[in-house]
Amino acid sequence: MAPGKGGNQTSITEFILLGFGNLLKLQILLFIPFLVIYIVTMAGNILITALVVADQHLHTPMYFFLGNLSCLETCYTSTILPRILASLMTGDRTISVIGCIVQYYFFGCLAASECYLLAVMSYDRYLAICKPLHYTVLMNGRICLQLAAVSWVSGFVATTIVAGLMSQLHFCGPNEINHFLCDFTPVIKLSCSDTSLIILVTFILCSIFTLPPFLLTLTSYVFIISTILRIPSTPGRRKTFSTCSSHLIVVTMYYGSLFIVYMLPDTDTHRDLNKFFSLFYTVLTPLANPLIYSLRNRDVKETLRKVIRKCMKLTENQKE
Repeated sequence: MAPGKGGNQTSITEFILLGFGNLLKLQILLFIPFLVIYIVTMAGNILITALVVADQHLHTPMYFFLGNLSCLETCYTSTILPRILASLMTGDRTISVIGCIVQYYFFGCLAASECYLLAVMSYDRYLAICKPLHYTVLMNGRICLQLAAVSWVSGFVATTIVAGLMSQLHFCGPNEINHFLCDFTPVIKLSCSDTSLIILVTFILCSIFTLPPFLLTLTSYVFIISTILRIPSTPGRRKTFSTCSSHLIVVTMYYGSLFIVYMLPDTDTHRDLNKFFSLFYTVLTPLANPLIYSLRNRDVKETLRKVIRKCMKLTENQKE
C-alpha cells in the first residue's frame, strides 16, 4: 500500500478478483472448459477473418462486416479469458489497479464497438432486404469502410473518456472485486473518491454511444420482419429470413445478456446471477459467433469446404 491523499488513508496498489470462488477443485474443473472455449473461440474467429480476406466470393458488405466482427471477437476474448485462465491455473487472483483499469479500457472499447458493428450489420441486412434495388449504391466499398471505421473509433472514444476519469480515482480499500473481470460498477464501488462525476459522464456517454446503435438494430429488424411477412410465398419468406437469422441470433444473445447484467439491481442476491450472465456476452457470444455463422451460412460453409479440399490435395501431392 502507498500513502493516500487524505489523513490516515492509504492507497491500495492491487485488487483481488474473486472470480468463481476459492475451491481448488472448482478451479481445476473450470480451467479445462475455459481453455477449450478460448482455443475454439480464437481458432473459429481467426478462421472466419482469414476466409473473408482470402476468398473473392466473400468480398461483399455482409462478409466484410462479419470479418470485422470476428476480428473484434478475437481481441475481445483475449482481454478476458487469458486472465481467467492464469487465475484458475495459479490461484493468483490479484491484479494491479493500473492493470485493472487497462483491462476495463480494452474490454469497454471492444464491447462498445461490438454494439456499433452489430448495428451496422443489421442496417446492411435492412438495405439488402427492404431496399434491394438501392443496395449496391447505398452500401458500396467506401461506405462500408467508413461504417467499419466509425464502429471501431466510437467505442474507443467513449471508453477512453471513462477510463481517463477512472484513473484519477483514489482507492483505499477494501480491494476485493466480486467478479472475474474489471467491470465499471464493481471497480467504482471500491473508490474512496467522489464518483458522482464519473457516474454522470458514463451515463451521458452510454446514452450517446450505446443507445443509438441498439435503437438502430431494433428499428432495422422491425422493418426487416415486416417486409418478410409481406412476402406471399412461404419458401420466399424462409429464404429471405435465412439471410439475417444468424445475425439475429447473435444480436439476441449479446443484447439479452447485456441488459440482464446492467439492468438487474446490484444486490448480494443478484451478484452471482450477474456474474453468470456476464459470461454470456464476454465469453459465450464470441464462441458462438463463428459456430453460428459457419453452421448456418451456406457461403461460409462452401468456402470452408474449398479450403479443406485444397489442403487435402496439397497433402496428397506432398506424399507423392
